Amino acid sequence: MLLIVGTIRLPAEKLAAALPAMRAMIEASRAEDGCTHYSYAADVLDPGLVHVKEVWHDRPALDRHFASDHIALWRTSWPALAICDRDLVIYEVGGSTAT
Repeated sequence: MLLIVGTIRLPAEKLAAALPAMRAMIEASRAEDGCTHYSYAADVLDPGLVHVKEVWHDRPALDRHFASDHIALWRTSWPALAICDRDLVIYEVGGSTAT
C-alpha cells in the first residue's frame, strides 16, 4: 500500500476559485481502481496551505492515476490558481490496524 502525504500552497484569496477543480480531482481520483483514500484539507491556521492525503493499493494503481485525464486537467489549472510549493512524499506502508 502507498500513502502519499504533503501539502500544496496557493494564495488564500484563490482558494474559493480552486474548490471546483479540487472537488473534480477528488471525485475522479476516488473513483479510480486502486484508490483507497484521496482528500484535500485547508489548514485552519495557515490560509492557502492545503494538506493532501492519498492511499493507493499499489504502484501500478498510482501510475494509472498519474496518467489519467483528470490529473492532467488538474495540473493545467495550477497556473491560474497560482498553486505552488507542492511538497508530497510517497511512503510504502503495510496494512492498517485499529487502535
